[in-house]
Amino acid sequence: MIAAIIQARLGSTRLPGKVLADIAGRPMLWHIVQRVQMATLIDRIVVATSDNRSDDPVAALCQQEGIYCFRGAELDVLDRMYRAAVAIGADAVVRITADCPLIDPTIIDRVVVRYSKGGFDYVSNSIRYTYPDGLDVEVFSFDALAKAWREANTLRQREHVTPYIRFNDGFRKFNVENDGDLSAQTYRWTVDEPADLEFVRQVYRNLYVNGSHAFGLRDVLRLLQEHPEMRSTNDHIVPN
Repeated sequence: MIAAIIQARLGSTRLPGKVLADIAGRPMLWHIVQRVQMATLIDRIVVATSDNRSDDPVAALCQQEGIYCFRGAELDVLDRMYRAAVAIGADAVVRITADCPLIDPTIIDRVVVRYSKGGFDYVSNSIRYTYPDGLDVEVFSFDALAKAWREANTLRQREHVTPYIRFNDGFRKFNVENDGDLSAQTYRWTVDEPADLEFVRQVYRNLYVNGSHAFGLRDVLRLLQEHPEMRSTNDHIVPN
């Protein structure tokens, strides 16, 4: 079983509560779940949040919308992801973060297809960025996740889940490249700052028509060609 696990917490130093921020009348996390559901190769979707009371609103949204929610360690996110994968019996995990409301289901499927062909423990489109920041997809085997869970011992490895896998030569890794390399464009479609949220809201105002999430990378690129001024909303922010 291939499970998409969406990391979601309300805590954020730069934009508190961002995962439930309003976009087109619904919380950002809700939009992300809807978009991930459109990927055709995902068997199960899980929202993994912390067991801290501050994240009760995340769990409440999931209960309200019928989304499976796993609650675990607040700071040891690797442990939370591992235990969520164990809880649902996942053979492979698609890791999505809850600050990517423009995540493209066709790109998710593309990364999953490459993983499913075999030969790699970890497949991503962000080892080298050829897609806009905010369309990040990571797929890895449960065995790789379990090894990382057992052996990762630094704060960064535990907090960010995949560094132990990404920077360990013991794992077989592959990067899925975009058909057109956009690395020089520094597109920023993730939400870390208020300006990022405003940019995404502008995109949704233009493309989220009749409640449909049927828009993706090419549609957003076309929108920015027609309205290049939109990029100035958040292109001054230095990437992580």
